[in-house]
Amino acid sequence: MIEIGGFKIEEQIYESVNSRIFRAKRISDEIPVIIKKISQEYPSPDEIKQFKQEYEILSKLTTDGVVKAYALERDGNSVVLVLEDRGAESLRKMYSDNNLSLQEFLEIAIQCARILGQIHAAKIIHKDINPANITINLLDKKIQIIDFGIATSLNKENPVIQNPTSLEGTLPYISPEQTGRMNRSLDYRTDYYSLGVSFFELLTNEMPFFSEDPLEFIHSIITQEPRSVSSVNKRIPEQVAAIVNKLLAKNAEDRYQSSIGLIKDLEECLLQINTKSKIDSFPLGRYDVSQEFNIPQKLYGRAKEVEWLLSHFEEYIENFRRKTLVFSRQIPIMLVSGYSGIGKSVLVQELFKSITKQRGYYIAGKFDQLQKNIPYFAILKAFQEL
Repeated sequence: MIEIGGFKIEEQIYESVNSRIFRAKRISDEIPVIIKKISQEYPSPDEIKQFKQEYEILSKLTTDGVVKAYALERDGNSVVLVLEDRGAESLRKMYSDNNLSLQEFLEIAIQCARILGQIHAAKIIHKDINPANITINLLDKKIQIIDFGIATSLNKENPVIQNPTSLEGTLPYISPEQTGRMNRSLDYRTDYYSLGVSFFELLTNEMPFFSEDPLEFIHSIITQEPRSVSSVNKRIPEQVAAIVNKLLAKNAEDRYQSSIGLIKDLEECLLQINTKSKIDSFPLGRYDVSQEFNIPQKLYGRAKEVEWLLSHFEEYIENFRRKTLVFSRQIPIMLVSGYSGIGKSVLVQELFKSITKQRGYYIAGKFDQLQKNIPYFAILKAFQEL
């Protein structure tokens, strides 16, 4: 039997590139625990920092719907996170064969929405909601959300465009803004999108989008409309499908703005299915009031300039495909000028969607007044990003 820092390991229940998770017992008192260990024998300072951040976040959350952290302990060159073990299993493992009744789904969905609301009330964004990170105890049917490895305590983040394999989160579940290619900041509403994908999977055993190519997957997430749940699983009422579609809206402003609005709609569905064995149509979001002041993240007053950039980009791509002799000797360049702070970067970043669609790369560099002694600093900075 393996031992890790005073814990007797019983079985490994999960392994990823970054971490390994074990069921164990604390040798001193035989209490069952979950051990989360960094996969690398010699982890980097950033990996250790991430574990410490996860421990701090879990320590702040007092809700019963979040796994409790007992301790963060040293283990040789690394650290291990000691978590409570309720003997629960992930939703992915329990319902991978789509054997979930509509009533069971609605009860689980209401719990998930309630817990997510409590997490957001503590000013925490999870950023990796998926069926593998939602557990259920088979005895009392209680739900818990786990794995806060990439969670953040910030109200907003500005994701940067990067290689699809380097994105934070689990690719099929990340929101359009979480891809870094939407020219939009990321806030708590990204978790509602991920929850919508999770609901879609639980109800259909399929995903809204699928591709083996990461860039193509990202393009689907930011541009294509998802299939309706009811079109994949005919047993699902249209009203439940509409709730999932609202969660999967491309723009955060079109999703639910609070857990209260989502909970009320799910509870109405559960009430109707229990009393009438069917769900009649009703307006969604009647009780949905944002608990934060959110300004819509839309670019105003630049429609003409955006259209000009996009049309020239598309023209360049078309010429590239034709591979004309003239084109092979010419590389176009477009210049955007204006005063500092006028929004040049935001304007150019509106190209992100088209660049992703055409499987292109985007790099950026900025002349820093503190780096004046380095020739061509902005160009060097840009190509270092590539």
